[in-house]
Amino acid sequence: MASIGLFEAFLAFFSFLVLYYFLNKKPFDYLHIKKTLQSYPWNWPIVGMSPGFLVRIHRIGDSVEVLENSNMTFPLKGPWFVGMDTLVTVDPTNIHHIMNSNFSNYIKGPEFQETFEFFGDGLVNSDAEGCSYRRKCYQVMLHHQGFQRFSMSTTRSKLKDVLLPLFNHFAEEGTVVDLQDVFRRFTFDTTLVTITGSDPRSLSIEMREDEFVEALVDVEETIVYRNLIPRSFWKLQKWIGFGQEKRMVEAGAIIDRVCAKYISAKRDEIQQGISDHEDVFTFFMKLDEAKYEILNPNDDDKFLRDVMVGLIYAGRDTTASVLSWFFWLLSENPQVTTMIRQEINKNLPRTGSGQESLDKLVYLHGALCETMRLYPPIPFQRKSSIKSDVLPSGHKIDANATIMVFLYAMGRMKAIWGEDAMEFKPERWVLETGGLRHEPSHKFFSFNAGPRTCLGKHLAMTHLKIIVVEMLQNYDIEVDKGHKIEPSPGIILRMKHGLKVTLNKRC
Repeated sequence: MASIGLFEAFLAFFSFLVLYYFLNKKPFDYLHIKKTLQSYPWNWPIVGMSPGFLVRIHRIGDSVEVLENSNMTFPLKGPWFVGMDTLVTVDPTNIHHIMNSNFSNYIKGPEFQETFEFFGDGLVNSDAEGCSYRRKCYQVMLHHQGFQRFSMSTTRSKLKDVLLPLFNHFAEEGTVVDLQDVFRRFTFDTTLVTITGSDPRSLSIEMREDEFVEALVDVEETIVYRNLIPRSFWKLQKWIGFGQEKRMVEAGAIIDRVCAKYISAKRDEIQQGISDHEDVFTFFMKLDEAKYEILNPNDDDKFLRDVMVGLIYAGRDTTASVLSWFFWLLSENPQVTTMIRQEINKNLPRTGSGQESLDKLVYLHGALCETMRLYPPIPFQRKSSIKSDVLPSGHKIDANATIMVFLYAMGRMKAIWGEDAMEFKPERWVLETGGLRHEPSHKFFSFNAGPRTCLGKHLAMTHLKIIVVEMLQNYDIEVDKGHKIEPSPGIILRMKHGLKVTLNKRC
C-alpha cells in the first residue's frame, strides 16, 4: 500500500484541529458527534469529507455501514476546488442504468485513462469504438478451440508438474507457507505462458523474486495512490519526478523492457516457423494484416505491450485473489469443504476432469460465486458521465461527474442479499432442483455487466474449478493459528498479511 503523502498529512492535521475545536466548543454534543463520525463522514468546510475518508481508508468494511445508512447511494464530497466529488453507489437499479440502460452515457473517461495510463490502450483503459473492435478480437480468440486447449493444458501441466510437487514438499517438511504468494506466482506463470508461450518459472521451492513482478506491485501502489489524492498533486509529483511517481517511472521502464523481450522472442519464433503454441501473441501476430492495422495503427510493439500488461492484471491478479479468499473461507466453514468434496467424489473420476464433469459441480460453483460476492477481486468500479442524468435512486448526475461502485460493500448489503448477507452460504446459489441459480449481473457485479461483461468469465470459472478440485482431492489445508486476516484496499482485493497455512497430504 502506498504511504500517506504530504497533502494527506496536511488534511489529517487540519481535520484534527477542526474536530478538536468542535468537541471542546460543545462538550454536551460529544457522544452524538462521535457516533455520527463513526457511521457517516461529515462534510467539513474546505476539506469536505476527507477527514472521515482518511480515518476509514484502511478499514474497507466501514463503507458497508455508510452505504447502509444512506440507502445504498452516498455523495462523497472531496476538498473544495480539487474536483474529487464522487457519487458512491451499490444500488442494483443504478448499476443496471449505468451499465445497461444508459450505457453510452457512462464511460471510463479521460481522468480514468490518465490515472490508469500504465495500461495504455488495452481493454482496461479503453472506451468507444476502439474498445468494441478489440473486444471482438478478444472474443474470437477466447472462443477459439486451439486457444482454449492451450490455456487448459497450461494450467493442468503447471498443476501436475510444479504446484502439486511443491505442495508435497511443503507437506513433508511441515513448512508454513503463504498460500496467497503461491497462488500469485502460479497464476503469474500460467498467465505469461498463455500470453507469450514462455514460462517465467517464478513458482519454485526457492520462491525467488522477479523484477517484473516487483515492478507490477509498484505500479499498482501508485495507481491506488493516484485514486486517493487530488489529481493536481500526483501530476505535480510526476512532473517533478519524486515520491511514488518516481517509482512508477522506474517500474514502467522495467515492465516495458521485459515486455519488449517477450515480444521480440515471439516474433523471432514465428518468423523461423518454430512457434507451435496457440498463445495470445501468436494469435495477434498472425492476424490478417488489415485487421492488425486497425488494432495497431502505429505499427509498433506498444499494442502488444498493452495486451500483455492488461491480461496479466485480468488473469493473474484476480484469479489469485479469488483462490486466496476461497480457501480461507473454507477453513472458516469446514462443513462447506465436506460438501464440496462429496460433490467432487460423486461427479468426477480421479483420472481427470473434463468440462462436462466440471459443469456438474454446482455447489463448488456456488462457493466460488459466494467468495466473489463477499470478497470481489476488483473491489470498486469507476465511471464518468458524458451528459447530465438522473439515476433511478433519484440522484442527479452532472456532466463529467465521477461515479464509483463499491463491490465489497455491495456484496454485504442486506437490502440486496437478505439478512444473512454477511454469511458465507454457497447454497444461496443452488436451486431446490439442484441446478445453479443465476443472479443478474447488476446484482452480482464481480464479472461486470452489460456490454462490459467479462469476456473470459466462463474460462476463468473453469480454471478455478480445476485448481480447487486438485487441491481438495490431495490436501487438507490448515490456516496458521493466530494469523490475522484482513483485506488490503487496492485495485485488487488482497489479504494484507497473506494467507499462512500448513498442508497435509490426503490419503
